Amino acid sequence: MDAQATAPPATDAASYLDLGITLALNNWPSLTLAVQSNWGGPTSDDKRAWLCGAISEMLTDRPETDAEDVEDVLIQVMNDEFDVVIDDESAGNVAVQIMEFKEQTDAGQFSAIREMWETWQRKSEQKSAASSMFKQVESRDEDQETDDEASDDDVDMGDAPALVRAPREKAEPEIDEDGFTKVVGKKR
Repeated sequence: MDAQATAPPATDAASYLDLGITLALNNWPSLTLAVQSNWGGPTSDDKRAWLCGAISEMLTDRPETDAEDVEDVLIQVMNDEFDVVIDDESAGNVAVQIMEFKEQTDAGQFSAIREMWETWQRKSEQKSAASSMFKQVESRDEDQETDDEASDDDVDMGDAPALVRAPREKAEPEIDEDGFTKVVGKKR
């Protein structure tokens, strides 16, 4: 998630709704894969951020918007911006979740979005910790390789001989009494 989701938690209904939309879209596996794979080009992450804002704006400007409208936008943007055809029900599920967040924030209920935010924060911390551990292990492995290379126990095997294959004999074509060439299949 980018700067929008790493910002401090929201304080009013509109901010909570924006946070909920951002969390829902960042947790959508189809969009996450498209962004990570740069299927939308080098600005894939910016396109996701734009989509978050576009849905928020749509919900604000058009109060009659329902889950089907949001789903249509999600499917269209995935197709147009990321060249991904969504043929499972995931876009519908994300749209329903976003509309639930809208209903909750309109009623002043922010607990579901807060919980989702806290879960996201824990996952981000775990990923960060795992990433730094991986870098430490990778660094240690590189140090060991240089120590191993300096070891005198290595035996120089010289250059391996090139593999040479003897040329196959090409079979002469068989011609029958009518002048036709017999087709022979490959032996297996």
